[in-house]
Amino acid sequence: MKTIVKPFILVFCLITFLSCNANEKKHSEPIAFAETNTHHQNKQFIKVALLLDTSNSMDGLIDQAKAQLWEIVNELSYAKCGDEKPNLQIALYEYGNDRLNGDEGFIRQVLAFSDDLDEISKQLFSLTTNGGNEYCGHVIQTSLNQLKWGDNPDDLKLIFIAGNEPFSQGKISYKDAAKQAHKNDVSVNTIFCGDYNQGIATYWKEGADLAHGDYMAINHNHATTYVATPYDDKILQLNLKLNKTYVAYGSSGLKKMKLQEEQDDNAEGYSEANAVSRTVSKSSHLYKNATWDLVDAEQEKNFRYEDLKKTELPEELKGKSVSEIKAYVAQKRAEREAVQKEIQQLNEKRRLYIKSQQTETNNGLENAMITAIKTQAKNKKYSW
Repeated sequence: MKTIVKPFILVFCLITFLSCNANEKKHSEPIAFAETNTHHQNKQFIKVALLLDTSNSMDGLIDQAKAQLWEIVNELSYAKCGDEKPNLQIALYEYGNDRLNGDEGFIRQVLAFSDDLDEISKQLFSLTTNGGNEYCGHVIQTSLNQLKWGDNPDDLKLIFIAGNEPFSQGKISYKDAAKQAHKNDVSVNTIFCGDYNQGIATYWKEGADLAHGDYMAINHNHATTYVATPYDDKILQLNLKLNKTYVAYGSSGLKKMKLQEEQDDNAEGYSEANAVSRTVSKSSHLYKNATWDLVDAEQEKNFRYEDLKKTELPEELKGKSVSEIKAYVAQKRAEREAVQKEIQQLNEKRRLYIKSQQTETNNGLENAMITAIKTQAKNKKYSW
């Protein structure tokens, strides 16, 4: 039976350190803190590499990827491996663009595996289209060779490649690339942008079959649609409260906080519902900012306050004692957890409302991709 999935798949296919020392150092020295109890780090990862065709005809594909990022992240946030909630890393490649280096197969690694969801959003919004030759086998092999996939047998490793030219183009055989993916325990899911049968005729289904992935076809020029809910406005109000719980520190703190705001704006630029989806993502365990936010950094075992200079503290904490800093961060953590809990509670009501408003046909389209992903995840003992 023919299966056509929504752009949801595109991005499927489309993160601490505060503890006290009783003694403060002199003003010119780093603040010395003892390490707190370290935060338990989950061992399992869901690793997703998105390989997106950015040739001239793919403007709709890129728009859908931008529009669906947060819904994909939200669906992944519900995953469990045993009793653990796995971490998420996403990598991004573009291929088939004339502006890229032809000697390297018209391929560019936009972003290596990262759990920085704001950076992932930023890079998606930076993509533009322009002519080109689409070499699917080459970009798959490049992502397999360049990315750090790791050797944890419990990790769920997925490639999603989307495009509309024959899968067999280029000097590197898609069959060889698929064999390498299979050897590395990576599933390759192919998304043909066009007619389902045409994708089969141009080897997109065979490319997926050889690497134990799923073949899907989409209308890449179809506009993303949303269901507005009675909970959207409240969730967006909570996003403003959530943003006020971040305590930017270090040389990149203010820059990363600005990036957070920019990606809020990018999401809202698509629709209010997309901004709501991003807010839900920000309330999940997958949204981590330990590199610039003290509240997240507090729980990272590799961070120690001995390495933090007073000049790296935010203005509101400069001149404060160790106990005052601890109390301030603890207050922000309590505020954040309360806001995140409220967002999650509202989101459960939102999900039920959306389900009640969707037609059976729409549910089938949206669930087609998720069903494929969950089928692969089930083999790794993942559940939702």
